[in-house]
Amino acid sequence: MRYIRFRMLAATTTLLGATACNFDAMNGAGGRDLAFGSAFNTLPAGMEMTASSYSGDGSGLPWGGPEFGRGMMMGMGGPGMRGGPGMGGMMGGGLGADFVGAGQPGSGPHRGAFAARIDSSCTIAGTDVTCAATRSGLTVTTIYTNTSVTGAAQTKIDTLTTNTVRSRTTATGTVSRSRDGSVTATVNNSSDRTVTGLAPSSTQRTVNGWAKGSETASGTNREGQKFTAVRTSTDTTTGLVVPVSSGTSPSYPTAGRVVRVMSVQTTIDGGTPTTNNRREVITYDGSATAKVIITENGTTKNCTIALPRGRPSCG
Repeated sequence: MRYIRFRMLAATTTLLGATACNFDAMNGAGGRDLAFGSAFNTLPAGMEMTASSYSGDGSGLPWGGPEFGRGMMMGMGGPGMRGGPGMGGMMGGGLGADFVGAGQPGSGPHRGAFAARIDSSCTIAGTDVTCAATRSGLTVTTIYTNTSVTGAAQTKIDTLTTNTVRSRTTATGTVSRSRDGSVTATVNNSSDRTVTGLAPSSTQRTVNGWAKGSETASGTNREGQKFTAVRTSTDTTTGLVVPVSSGTSPSYPTAGRVVRVMSVQTTIDGGTPTTNNRREVITYDGSATAKVIITENGTTKNCTIALPRGRPSCG
């Protein structure tokens, strides 16, 4: 996890791409209408510190609220408007690098897709290793449970024998922003991910896990309007298989499914709440093309992405 010393090494570096699957029209963005689609550009604050498929924008800031004529500007660059590697139209900052074959190659627990490291300053209790830190005012805790190729518990990662690492993370507290308005939010994020196949002898890695985040915010947007908003996000990775790359190029997932859901309920100046939803399903079938189904507020687009590092194509 890049925000604290005991980070998971699954890279989430964002590579900017051209706008691909733009749903501004669904949100009614344009003119002087209030647009709510920007809520999907970023994660609930602090969720980027958990283990999920989201790349995240790294700002750690809560959403600034709806804006006039500003929808979901995907893959255009700038704070809160990024796409992941080749995923210019994906929400939450895009897809993490290891989900599109844009990570680092290599074998062993410390290298390759979904690699892991645990800081030596973390504490040991039984078979668990607990690492705690404070980041941007949030309390972040990760508990690691490690096992060898024979299933034996390990209190540290052994580069020769560690095969499975389970990480359970929470990131909670209060955050605020003062740019483009003034917003304060209470956030509650958590994740649970298990990576198997980290031993040097493994030919593939399997990833299963979930993450969820919530952000309850109030304040004023850049237009000076008072608002309250509740943003929630979930992420589920099931049976994701990534072959171990022995060459100089990383490999991409060949099996598995990722389901990402975000929802935002917004109330302007005490008026009637407005709810917007978005769901993205990414399926890997062993080919060099990932299937992506995006549904926003009841409208669906079927897309594909060439692996590795391709850009989405939504016909």
